[in-house]
Amino acid sequence: MTTLYRGGFVYTPIDPFANAMVVDEATGTIAWIGGDDAAAVHVDSVDRVVELDGALVTPAFVDAHAHVSQTGAGLRGVDLGDTRSVAEALSRIEDAARRGQGRPVYAPNWDQGHWAEGRPVTGGELDRATYGGVVYSPRVDGHSAVISSALAAASGARELPGWEGDGLVTRDAHHAAREAFNGAVTPAQRQADIDLALQSAAAAGIGLVQENGGRTLSGTDDFAEVLAAGERGDGPQTLGYWAQLVSDEAEARDVATLRGARGLAGDLNIDGSVGSRTAHLREPYSDAPSLSGNAYLTVEQVRDHVSACSLAGLQAGFHVIGDAGVDTAVAGFEAAAELVGASAVTRARHRLEHLEMVSRDGIERLVRLGVAASVQPAFDAFWGGDRGMYAARLGADRVHGRAGADAAPMNAFASMMAAGMTVAFGSDSPVTPFAPWEAVRAAAFHHDESQRVSARSAFLAHTRGGWRAAGFDDRGYLDLGLPATFAVWEVGDLVVQAPDDRIQTWSTDPRSGTPGLPDLTPGTAAPVCQRTVVRGRTVFDSGALDGSR
Repeated sequence: MTTLYRGGFVYTPIDPFANAMVVDEATGTIAWIGGDDAAAVHVDSVDRVVELDGALVTPAFVDAHAHVSQTGAGLRGVDLGDTRSVAEALSRIEDAARRGQGRPVYAPNWDQGHWAEGRPVTGGELDRATYGGVVYSPRVDGHSAVISSALAAASGARELPGWEGDGLVTRDAHHAAREAFNGAVTPAQRQADIDLALQSAAAAGIGLVQENGGRTLSGTDDFAEVLAAGERGDGPQTLGYWAQLVSDEAEARDVATLRGARGLAGDLNIDGSVGSRTAHLREPYSDAPSLSGNAYLTVEQVRDHVSACSLAGLQAGFHVIGDAGVDTAVAGFEAAAELVGASAVTRARHRLEHLEMVSRDGIERLVRLGVAASVQPAFDAFWGGDRGMYAARLGADRVHGRAGADAAPMNAFASMMAAGMTVAFGSDSPVTPFAPWEAVRAAAFHHDESQRVSARSAFLAHTRGGWRAAGFDDRGYLDLGLPATFAVWEVGDLVVQAPDDRIQTWSTDPRSGTPGLPDLTPGTAAPVCQRTVVRGRTVFDSGALDGSR
């Protein structure tokens, strides 16, 4: 089959006024791009014509950091993200326990900062709400959780580091509880969760999901099934990063081959999260002066892992958020460069996840070694600003990088891009949802004006940047012969970026300016996905497009 899409606006670097595109579904590639007038010559030679009726065609988004099965579990679980009190959360959990008739309850995404009581639920409260049932309730950042007594007993969490009392767990205790809970999920349910999550991603216009797995995150079977689902052809593509520390070249190759992993990276944790006060900080938390977070890896461990992966030609990477954690990462990468050579480190195109508190000096040192940043703009939208969670935990001066000469502003997207760092956007779903246009908006309207980027730069970070961070330089845009991986959007006004990056509305005459991106000014509606196509196959269709012949 060949399909002509016409009568819309095609976002492509080869023709700023393109209105039409031909897709060869047999090869899964783009056969032609051009204007509507030229498209007329293709009408008789294609099998099908789709009338876009002014819709925008863009490359499909890439989500550079996600947890697929957990996303699906969250979609069918008890989402506590919009609850505003302990009582409301417990009521939802009790209702789920009654409906489930004793089955384990998954209740993610709570944030005690949004609750009237200002505290998490307790294990005892979970026991009473579920009549002694199994409950795993992770905080929104996924670095702490509250568990019921039944899960504490089954996992042995009470005897491990990170047991904070009355069901609250971090560190090893949290890992054990999560592993025990995941172990009770049946293979059929896990597959259903994976399928549900990937369907959700496709409906959001996402064509590639980068899975972040590991033994304490989701397990080996889960990781393999996510990768297999991405090859079926009925949803987004997937590629995976496996969080396992290695110390020599042969081990790195063996582990990556065994798991089918793109790299030994992702949520290989150097530290934790700001919300759970486990991100490793140079100075204590403002709202908990006795705490400075957790250091899970040493400089030497980072060095050895990066060295092994570099020699094996694999991407290495780590989860890192706090400024002290970033210090460990930077020192470890530089030590690896001294050990195996800077060229070997640079060639492997390593990456860091989150990288929330990195200074300009740290950025420049990472750029010299070719390290990419996989970041989540929704984090700033959710928790940034002078009154957000970051400010409550760290103080406004640290949030804005005013706490010293080498201070690290939060989520320094503009500084990263200005230094030439490869930047890829993602959601960390289920921490934040699949909502790529909202991520583009969040980066363009960052709480810290000094870290705002143009809508175009943000869009490229969520499309081409995701492919580049995975080591592919020839993906993420629409051009002849490239995979036909794109999304079709219902939009309001399109905009172009003026030379000074002011957002200007594009007029109805396409020749009056370069067709560009939707107006993402705060308060405007986000584009609505009408269709997502991956390698020539339609993986989501809202039914809104008019197709003929």
